[in-house]
Amino acid sequence: MRIPRGRVRAGAAVFTAVAAVAAAAGCGIGGGEAGSVAAKRSLVIGVKADQPGLGLRSGGTYTGFDVDVAVYIAGRLGVPRSRITFRATPSSIREKSLRDGDVDMIVATYSITAKRKTQVTFAGPYYVPHQDTLVRADDTTIRNVRDLAGKRLCEVTGSNSWRRVIEERKIAATPVRSPTYSRCMDMLAAGRIDAVSTDDLILAGFAADRPVKIINAPFTDEKYGVGLRKGDLDGCEAVNRAITQMYQSGHAATLLNKWFRRSGLKLATSVPQFEGCS
Repeated sequence: MRIPRGRVRAGAAVFTAVAAVAAAAGCGIGGGEAGSVAAKRSLVIGVKADQPGLGLRSGGTYTGFDVDVAVYIAGRLGVPRSRITFRATPSSIREKSLRDGDVDMIVATYSITAKRKTQVTFAGPYYVPHQDTLVRADDTTIRNVRDLAGKRLCEVTGSNSWRRVIEERKIAATPVRSPTYSRCMDMLAAGRIDAVSTDDLILAGFAADRPVKIINAPFTDEKYGVGLRKGDLDGCEAVNRAITQMYQSGHAATLLNKWFRRSGLKLATSVPQFEGCS
């Protein structure tokens, strides 16, 4: 029996509409084009493995504020924790990891900068910390960033924090290289450096249970972004919607208090001003 052409078209339209609804239901607030994080059913997320309170690996499990933020964002994109693979992503390889497809997104104290935006599409920021300085508890010579002149300052490979002291503020500190901030802490304890200067959330995590102190003299605003493959604008917009919901629902405040309430830092709990997807 020949089916009238009108019925074929109507049936096809219904099928297309049903398929679209099903796809949207399975992808949370995602639903982007193929290859976008907004369209993926599973995600590989780059995080730090050695930053207490932010991204720390212990016994094969990752914990911290950044990890919890990543889980929330993925959930809003329709990806449950059971379909997330976390991958340790040090500062020195973040851009390469996204470019090579080793990770789908990075949530790892990844400050948004003009230079990085030429290689990475950033969603967010999801938080705006401030750069401060950490010294040994008995050090009374360093009270602000200017006092770092002539001091040995940790230079972490791939991080811009030391540059903001030496290059941007023209402070004549002596940089001492380190692969990670956790190694900086070992060097500080051993007397091989005098100070570590970076985002206050990073310092707060390391300061717990160590004979060190944060000098509480912030001098920059950082912008922690979610790093995505360059050009993934659909994913960027979907992640921004997730971040907005995280703050408006009060979940961001819950996570910040969970990880940093005892640090004494003043925590911001309103939606950060987004950079815009590009």
